[in-house]
Amino acid sequence: MERSEYFNRQIKLWGEKRQETLKNKKILIVGAGGLGSSLSYALGTSGIGKIDIVDFDRVSISNIHRQIAFNLEDKESYKAEVIAKRVREKSPFVEITPYIMSFKDFLLLNRRYDLILDATDNIETRREIDNFSKSSNTPWIYGSVEEFNGQVCFFDRGSFDIFNIKGHRLGGVHASIVMYIASIQANLAIRYLLGLNIVKDRLYYIYFDRDGDLVLQKFNIPI
Repeated sequence: MERSEYFNRQIKLWGEKRQETLKNKKILIVGAGGLGSSLSYALGTSGIGKIDIVDFDRVSISNIHRQIAFNLEDKESYKAEVIAKRVREKSPFVEITPYIMSFKDFLLLNRRYDLILDATDNIETRREIDNFSKSSNTPWIYGSVEEFNGQVCFFDRGSFDIFNIKGHRLGGVHASIVMYIASIQANLAIRYLLGLNIVKDRLYYIYFDRDGDLVLQKFNIPI
């Protein structure tokens, strides 16, 4: 299989030279649930050369309807391993490696990346990602979903300390908003890795109002 054939539509979009640069990029996805599934599919088949994905959780029945990488037979399997297997089935051009451990333990491996993607569901791990990002001078893309709402931000120099939600209990979530937010994260990631323009340190808040109208709000993150 030729790379030019597999990535034909992307090459038409941004050219063969930019497509080739993705082979040398290395990214980390933290979390292998809903966001992690969609991010892995979108970025694992984009031409990025190396993807590491870290998560210690196993697939449960309640995951399957909204986490697109998993089938019924995957129940009790490690999420990161299942995702890595599915991505390899879709693309021969990526090296994707699952790490079955907490992010805190993963940090002890002292790896370096071009970009980090947040696909977690808790503020504590995101603070660990932010600390690692700042200490290693590596940007990261925050993403969160709840109910019909979602948030995305490309963190470069911005302060993650603005997020203070102690005691907040997560509500429900619908699969479509998970894929929507992951697709925005993936587009920011690809644009950054290709060297295209992106806006950094700006929070995008997407939600449906009481009338069912889709609303996008933008907030600059203090540095």
